[in-house]
Amino acid sequence: MSRPYRKRNVISEWRSTIAAAQAGDRQALDELVEGWLPLVYNVVGRALNGHADVDDVVQETMLRAVGNLGSLRDPDSFRSWLVAIAVRQIRDRARRRQPAQLDESAAHEAGDFAELTVLRLQLEGQRREVAEAVRWLDGEDRQLLSLWWLEVAGELSRRELAAAAGISRQHAAVRVQRVKERLETARGIVRALDGACPDLRELTTRWNGRPDSVWRKRLARHIRGCGYCGDTPEAVVPAERLLVGIALVPVPVGFTLSLAFGGKTATAATAASVGWSAKVMAALTQPAVAVTAGATLVAGGAYVVTHPPDGPPTAKAPTASSAPREPSPALPGTPTFTPSPSQSPTPSRKAELYGTVVDAVEPAPDPNAVPGALPHRPESGITSTWGAKAVMQHRGEAVTLSGQGYVLVRWQISPQSRPGTLVMPAWTGLKGELFHVASGGGRRMDDTTGPDTTGMGGPVTGYTVLPDGTQQMWQNEYFYLDGSVTLHQNERGADYGVIVFPSTWEAADKDVRTGPEQGAIRYGLVRDTGGDDTQVPQYLTRSTPADAATVPQESRV
Repeated sequence: MSRPYRKRNVISEWRSTIAAAQAGDRQALDELVEGWLPLVYNVVGRALNGHADVDDVVQETMLRAVGNLGSLRDPDSFRSWLVAIAVRQIRDRARRRQPAQLDESAAHEAGDFAELTVLRLQLEGQRREVAEAVRWLDGEDRQLLSLWWLEVAGELSRRELAAAAGISRQHAAVRVQRVKERLETARGIVRALDGACPDLRELTTRWNGRPDSVWRKRLARHIRGCGYCGDTPEAVVPAERLLVGIALVPVPVGFTLSLAFGGKTATAATAASVGWSAKVMAALTQPAVAVTAGATLVAGGAYVVTHPPDGPPTAKAPTASSAPREPSPALPGTPTFTPSPSQSPTPSRKAELYGTVVDAVEPAPDPNAVPGALPHRPESGITSTWGAKAVMQHRGEAVTLSGQGYVLVRWQISPQSRPGTLVMPAWTGLKGELFHVASGGGRRMDDTTGPDTTGMGGPVTGYTVLPDGTQQMWQNEYFYLDGSVTLHQNERGADYGVIVFPSTWEAADKDVRTGPEQGAIRYGLVRDTGGDDTQVPQYLTRSTPADAATVPQESRV
């Protein structure tokens, strides 16, 4: 019977399983791998911040653990022994790669594990803040934090933390205290970025949205000298109190762990003979003996996660035959981001029925034109499946919103990471009404940011190009929802992200009225007429297609 890893697991309960696996029992080995893989995945995932190398490092850790299992003399030390192997593999990976490669890759993948932690554990409030703050730490700090996080959560003891880090308990106490202080600084940055400080907004105009050490120092310096950002509306709870009893992040669906001698044949593995126990090797050549909770173990030692333990079923990814083709890259040359009104005229505001006016291409308004009054529609509040903020940076992520009130969608365009044609987000499963009521953030994304660059790119980085007929997005887009709808991130081609917040009329009205006098590039734009003739967003449908990227541009609701 499979026995998956449990919180605050008593290692003594695993003695017989460890001994049996050392003796060559395939079923015991399968139980051991399945039971302890989540712990290794969390240590590596948080230390590498969701980097693409996480799977490889987890694989190498488990290979070494299984291969050297016969050398473990005391089963009671299995947990600290396993975590120490993971930490060594993390450090080996850092030494093997050039610093420049590490920085570039980390910038491209930043935030993955933080977002996964928030999503899968449904964290809210200050717990969510702590998870998001991790992405602002340096690699060495994240390594130690990955261990301290598990210590506070009840998964490791301080003795095991020190042993895994290869330092004394006294030195561990000093280093942990330093990491906690840096984590609190990072939490302050997360809080400030969620706020509405006009000086901070001006400071981050040129920020690409990806955390790094340079921007951490700039933002921390601003917060120290800013009365607005430094004023917290509620008491800040220490991170160790927030993490007590927190669960492990489940291993993602589709994660495959091959224990078939690291890809070697049995003969080659025997010839290599690097720590591999003959009994363990014999066990790995046996056929599968069980389908475990949340995973399937197949012949040859492959471990494939089919659904997370104690979690909801996860939809299968589309097959190659059903997946849409990648959009063609943009042709060389500087694209035009604002087609003329004659190509796609601004919609008429005389419609009477909901959904008959849809967003369309429009010229940029006068930057100094103060917007009209934003109609105040009824608000009872918006709930989100992601809580206070949904950070969606990868294809397939989605957030469901419901209630009556305002929603803010904040855009992040990253041509420096990957330019090309942008596949727009889509709204599906609409029940009720959704209006596009205002645009703000102090700029349209095609506004000039340098001598030859805009928020959509430049000749050096390349350009992010919108599909023909798509309305140019602003930094902040405001919508009014009366019902429920799901917004999908459909990234294929150009790199982008959207952050989705339940908002208020007051916040939207204040945003659109922030203009050049306050340091913005332009005033915002009020779109709401107060009636059903207010325009609805493009890529909106009441249906729920299997692939949200197939939602038509011309919404019919």
